[in-house]
Amino acid sequence: MTAFFTRRLLETAILLAVMSFVVYGLIGLMPGDPIDILVMSNPNLTPEDAARLKAALKLDEPFVERYLAWAGNAVVGDFGYSRLHAQPVLAVVGPHLVNTLWLMGISFVLAIVIAVPAGVYAATRQYRLPDYLVNFATFAGISIPPFWLALLLIMVFAVWLGWLPAGGVPTSADASLWEHIRHLILPVVSLTALGIAGFTRYMRADMIEQLRMDYVRTARAKGVSARGVVWRHAFRNALIPMVTVIALDFGTLFSGALITETMFGYPGMGKMIYDAIMGNDYNLALVGLLFATLLILLANLAADMAYGWLDPRIKYQ
Repeated sequence: MTAFFTRRLLETAILLAVMSFVVYGLIGLMPGDPIDILVMSNPNLTPEDAARLKAALKLDEPFVERYLAWAGNAVVGDFGYSRLHAQPVLAVVGPHLVNTLWLMGISFVLAIVIAVPAGVYAATRQYRLPDYLVNFATFAGISIPPFWLALLLIMVFAVWLGWLPAGGVPTSADASLWEHIRHLILPVVSLTALGIAGFTRYMRADMIEQLRMDYVRTARAKGVSARGVVWRHAFRNALIPMVTVIALDFGTLFSGALITETMFGYPGMGKMIYDAIMGNDYNLALVGLLFATLLILLANLAADMAYGWLDPRIKYQ
């Protein structure tokens, strides 16, 4: 397993390097130039000043040379400065990354804790009323756009009822822990709803498939209880494809976090990337997108490692 894990880490590093080249090129295609925008916002800058700034930032060099210079600095931890925040990029990314990990972590755990039992429950009662109710709820959850759900939650619980704040963070610097929790409730509910619907559908389908397998019929014929058949036999085998779905859906959850954070004004990675792109902050947008890519790659690596724990028959060569 150690050799497999080392090889997968190496593959992840290579893929991240390739993605950095692709993302760097896409960021370079963004309309507008940071120096041109700076000149437009400051009429005191002369064309000579603009040319000197472009030379200092290597914006007048070919694309490949600019990328290699950026990559060389990135390897030693220098990702440049954020134009919007006037700070090193890592100093800006750090707090936003922590906020997103909190939001995504809570939402991810809640989605799995709710979706997995719901999927198993629906599968064991296929074509009965509980199954129809779960299917109806999951289809509704899949069909609702994330931004519309966020707006609905704000209108109902923040505007009409006034129970919860509409923003994702307290405005006061000395806010209590309870205030932070109250501000997190609506963003967490909005993001959790995205995961519950899909995970429940997949869990239901996997369990139905496993409950039809020969080994389940054999277990029943040997007198294993219904609970034992479901949880000791079918459930563990149904988790293997479910782990793949969860890992692949991690990127969808991150993109949903971008919409949720923007709607609730939550200072996470999604909102930071959105603001950086809209403000032509090349360095910040590039590093933010690379961190998002890294999170997705690590989620897939964790899924690969979980297969052997769920099914001892899987061997890592």
